[in-house]
Amino acid sequence: MTPLRLCLVILAVPELGPAVRFYRQALGWAQPVDTPSYAELTHPSGMRLGLYQREGFGVNTGRAPFRVPAGELAPTELYFFTDELDEAQRRVLAAGAKLLSPLAPRGWGDEVAYFEDPFGNVVALARPLA
Repeated sequence: MTPLRLCLVILAVPELGPAVRFYRQALGWAQPVDTPSYAELTHPSGMRLGLYQREGFGVNTGRAPFRVPAGELAPTELYFFTDELDEAQRRVLAAGAKLLSPLAPRGWGDEVAYFEDPFGNVVALARPLA
């Protein structure tokens, strides 16, 4: 049996335009897909991040995901490794993220800072300590 391979993560977002602007600025990835309800960003390695207008996401699944109430966090975390943590933190803050937990060594062996994107998703920026 061939193992499954993760190639795409899709976030359902309340507003596509602001989500695309945030993630393009925060990540700096190319955007090969741009439709009225869906956009996709691609890392040079081939990993993709999809951003789907909440209602459009519901067309494929049969129901739209819940709206994240203002001031609450979605049950989603995007965990990114980078060797340039200072620059990555500057980019996500400049794009509009809020700092949740400052850069610190974590018990699992990474140094990580946690942010909230403008839509309630958690964005973690990390590098291995060893």
